[in-house]
Amino acid sequence: MEFTFNAFYTLIAAVIVLLLGRLLVNKIDFLKRYNIPEPVAGGLVAAIVSLLVNQFWGYSITTSSALQTSFMLIFFASIGLSANFTKLRQGGIGLIIFLIAISTFIVVQNFVGISLATLLGIDPLIGLIAGSVTLTGGHGTAGAWGEIFETQYGIQGALALGMASATFGLIIGGLIGGPLAKTLINRHQLAVPRTDEQIEKRDNTPADQDSNEFIPFEYPHQVRLITADNAITTLGLFAACLAFAEFMTGAAKGTMFELPTFVWALAGGVVLRNVLESIFKVNIFDRAIDVFGNASLSLYLAMALLSLKLWQLADLAGPLMVILGAQALTMALYAAFVTFRLMGKNYDAAVLAAGHCGFGMGATPTAVANMQAITNMYGPSYKAFLIVPLCGAFFVDLINVAVIQSILKFFGG
Repeated sequence: MEFTFNAFYTLIAAVIVLLLGRLLVNKIDFLKRYNIPEPVAGGLVAAIVSLLVNQFWGYSITTSSALQTSFMLIFFASIGLSANFTKLRQGGIGLIIFLIAISTFIVVQNFVGISLATLLGIDPLIGLIAGSVTLTGGHGTAGAWGEIFETQYGIQGALALGMASATFGLIIGGLIGGPLAKTLINRHQLAVPRTDEQIEKRDNTPADQDSNEFIPFEYPHQVRLITADNAITTLGLFAACLAFAEFMTGAAKGTMFELPTFVWALAGGVVLRNVLESIFKVNIFDRAIDVFGNASLSLYLAMALLSLKLWQLADLAGPLMVILGAQALTMALYAAFVTFRLMGKNYDAAVLAAGHCGFGMGATPTAVANMQAITNMYGPSYKAFLIVPLCGAFFVDLINVAVIQSILKFFGG
């Protein structure tokens, strides 16, 4: 029997998952030591409980996908609204190098998937589905390409296959990023963990957006002082971004500019913020954007993991599990030996490696959550929070589409 949660029940369940995750991370030393994000900790427990209930009693729940999508779009809009062009220029050569690193990994990811699929005697395009289509692309890209693989390439069940692969990637991306970064930081002695007293003092000290230390999304638990007027104005900006995203998604459908809705939400935020600041000299309230962005990030991840149906993963064929396992290992090794080294083998590079694990296997929200878990323990990384959100949410999708289309042309598509 399946129960459907409306938006209100979905929101209540997501909040419970977040509170559970916070409790687990605070009480279980292993989770805190290896910087597992709170939404991942709570969401995974909820998914396991859901699995047990389904196996023993046959019950399952379906959450509000519309609400989950809305929070995802608000999160990406908040990235765009935080993107001041003056600050973006500070990314400099580091931004370009990181783009090269993630572009190369997309090719490596697809090479691993297609090669293993061929060796295991299954359609090579299944390896592409278990490659950048679902892992770098996430659930949105998996859904968009699933129908194409089914109708144009004759791969039966491609949509379900893609969703299961994206689900696997979302879990693994949130589990390997923190431990990998912690290992790199400790091995190379890049930073010293902060004490609980230092973390509590920082969180209770209100963030000052005029300070050089203010970094959007950096410390989700830190106090941000905002007013009702600021909140209302910021909600209007978010509404404008989402309206723009909805319009452009429909207008660009079927054209060379067709992009996922969340990319348009981010792009709308970038344009809106910089037009208002540069031309109309409007003061943008970063603290309010930060509060709504962090809240949306946590709620989106909680809902995404809450909606997981782990029993669907059990239906995956053995060969696919081999491919996905190899992809997880490849991601960890690439982040440690390529991304970390290319970005300078310093603390920022370790945080960037955690972020790469997040969107290389799952999604940009997972990448940001990974980095938050690290910087909460070891200190700020302005460079990482400047580069990863834009690369992971914008540039990587453009690059991924180009790579996928090139591979499909090679296979005669």
